[in-house]
Amino acid sequence: MSSETARHETSVSTHILDTSVGRPAENVALTLSVRSGPGGDWNTYGASKTDADGRCKDLPALPEGTTHVRLDFDTETYLASKAAPADQQAEEQQDAPRVRDSGAFFPEVAITFAVQPGEHYHVPLLLNPFGYSVYRGS
Repeated sequence: MSSETARHETSVSTHILDTSVGRPAENVALTLSVRSGPGGDWNTYGASKTDADGRCKDLPALPEGTTHVRLDFDTETYLASKAAPADQQAEEQQDAPRVRDSGAFFPEVAITFAVQPGEHYHVPLLLNPFGYSVYRGS
């Protein structure tokens, strides 16, 4: 692929930081869906998992005509794998609540955003068991 072609592709990347431990969130499954126009149907276009650095750099370039993108993160599986040590640690803290919610409070996170042709969109997710934040990165 020439650099001229690559320059005009619309692309997406993401990474996840688990802010409860200050570390990348590894092995979080996600899907990439696209649509053309605000009322269009969503079409699954790619899927991946975050790497050891919490990054997902292998999502496909978006098809021509894409106007909106949705990233769906399977946070429940990741948070469940981290829950036991965190719950145990929290119980040991003096001000920790005695009763914990069962399961993930946010079993999935869906981020929807508009795109323009030829741009790159890096969308980081800052995640913890009871909240998340997202922004357009660089």
